Amino acid sequence: MAKHHPDLVMCRKQPGVAIGRLCEKCDGKCVICDSFVNPSTLVHICDECNYGSLEGRCVVCGGVGVTDAYYCRECVQTEKDRDGCPKVVNLGSTKTDLFYERKKYGFKKR
Repeated sequence: MAKHHPDLVMCRKQPGVAIGRLCEKCDGKCVICDSFVNPSTLVHICDECNYGSLEGRCVVCGGVGVTDAYYCRECVQTEKDRDGCPKVVNLGSTKTDLFYERKKYGFKKR
């Protein structure tokens, strides 16, 4: 998701012992590059991103976490897994714009 939406901001703080989770919609994706191939290393997130109501939430979209998140083999080899906490902090302007456009025209979510 972060690769396809350049306006998303990641936390990038020092990761702790908390394990990142993914929802059903994001299940199987690499957190950094969105590929579905070769899950390799478990994702660790910082303690602030796993505190309170955010505990057990999806690292990418913030939904209810179902499975553990993994980095793909390519991201581990290029050391993108060492950049810090990969939790997406903001929704991004594209998702926010979509929400208000749907509200403006009265479209319902399916």
